[in-house]
Amino acid sequence: MPDISTNKVVRVIFLAREFGADSHQLRDYVSGMNADEAANLVAIMWVGRESFEADDWDEAVQTAHEEATAPTEAYLSGIPELADHLEAGLEAMGIDPTDAEEHYRDR
Repeated sequence: MPDISTNKVVRVIFLAREFGADSHQLRDYVSGMNADEAANLVAIMWVGRESFEADDWDEAVQTAHEEATAPTEAYLSGIPELADHLEAGLEAMGIDPTDAEEHYRDR
């Protein structure tokens, strides 16, 4: 299971949808994450775009740590469908982002 809160992932989804994956708002938010959260975020995105299966979660996280040669915010900013991939990744992992999404919609 991911070692990042669903709320943080949903916040990234909302920032990507509202401002774009290459926005400074999204970059600033992701740059504030620790290395484990950043690797988990990347792994969720990879599961969502089907680079890894949800059953290969540990391998996805390990690969994200090993391949982190650029800042995570720079890597993710180059993925135009970031929000869709993150949402699909959460769903593939059996995580329902609905409650967290409602929190951000109500703001």
